[in-house]
Amino acid sequence: MVNKLIKEDTKMFLTGNEVLAYAANSAEAEFMYGYPITPQNEIMHTWCKLLPKTGAGFLQTEDEISAGFSTIGGILAGKRAFTATAGPGNVIMQDAQSMAEMMRIPFVCAVMQRGGPSTATVIYAQQETRLTCFGGNGEGFRIVYSTAGHQDLYDYMIKAFNTAWKYRFPTYVLADGYQGKMREPVVLYDPASRGISMVPTEKYLLADGEIGIDRKSAHLRNTYNMEDELMEVLEGYKTDYEKMSEEVQEWEEYKADDAEILVIAHGIVARSARTAIDELREKGIKAGLFRPVTVRPLAVKPLREAVQRAKRILFTESANGQLAQMVLEKLYGLNTPYDTLFKMGVGVTGDDIVNKVEEMAKCSLEVSPL
Repeated sequence: MVNKLIKEDTKMFLTGNEVLAYAANSAEAEFMYGYPITPQNEIMHTWCKLLPKTGAGFLQTEDEISAGFSTIGGILAGKRAFTATAGPGNVIMQDAQSMAEMMRIPFVCAVMQRGGPSTATVIYAQQETRLTCFGGNGEGFRIVYSTAGHQDLYDYMIKAFNTAWKYRFPTYVLADGYQGKMREPVVLYDPASRGISMVPTEKYLLADGEIGIDRKSAHLRNTYNMEDELMEVLEGYKTDYEKMSEEVQEWEEYKADDAEILVIAHGIVARSARTAIDELREKGIKAGLFRPVTVRPLAVKPLREAVQRAKRILFTESANGQLAQMVLEKLYGLNTPYDTLFKMGVGVTGDDIVNKVEEMAKCSLEVSPL
């Protein structure tokens, strides 16, 4: 058992990366495997600084390939293990992540997005959204929480461990370099004080008891000889995923009930959108926000309802429409016109959104129908 450091509500002034390390400890994580890559390094640094007090473990592997598979090894041994990565590290960790998807392993990973493709920048982006949701060579049976600030980082890192172990799908906290590096106040708490019980872990391998008497044998596969055999397994996963989706999907609406222009954004860009919407409302423009918290699975029903109420939509993100493409597929059949504000690898500010929405409100420009 690890020693949890947070015993009562504690307000601290931390970077987002530090918050994630504390959250993992509060979630009773026992081991972290990782390899350094900006902008997530301080998750590992902080985790290691806390080790003398927590009694947990850490292994720096030779690369992200090893980090991913080592994390799987820890989980198979029954440990509440996790990892974190970003950018190119997220790319080369997809092999392990796909294996976790195929074998229904409760893989937990924090992704601190940076600009791409390849090395690009080490600062910030939302360009790993599609990769995190659908990376690898599977169908994307994954759960992805997109956070907008430090309290989100703490809350959803704890939730990620429970979601992963309850449903046995890889689960991600999708953040970015801005959140990882900036400091802001956050309330750390013991999950038990919020009525949160951590889902127990269990050994996949070398479990207690005798096979055939005390327990069934562990039959873990990621290889299938016949096409039909693979399809049968994946159809079962698809059924499980769709059933689970309604239970885990989360979203946030801000002044969206009467919004004539609905902004659709996720992560830290949604945070910019909230400030923009307050300013736009003061100017008499009825703007609102729909923020998917789970970008995978998307909350499709409330999303469609919000879009149907609006007269126009603005998709905005720090990527070239990665979220927008995922959303538009789910809005098929609706005819609400939309516009876009995409900045690849660059932060979207509140002023950017205000200017764009004012332009939309004043002009009758040609926009694409859904």
